[in-house]
Amino acid sequence: MYGEREMHTITCSECGKEDQVPFKPDGTRPVYCRECFQKHRPPRRY
Repeated sequence: MYGEREMHTITCSECGKEDQVPFKPDGTRPVYCRECFQKHRPPRRY
């Protein structure tokens, strides 16, 4: 429907692992891989 998202390769700010994200980091905030992002994500409220 929307087509392919442009993915950008990043180096995780916490563990140093390379990963890809669907946005272009601007360098002002830390960027995390999928695993580290889950650790930093606030708990979901239902």
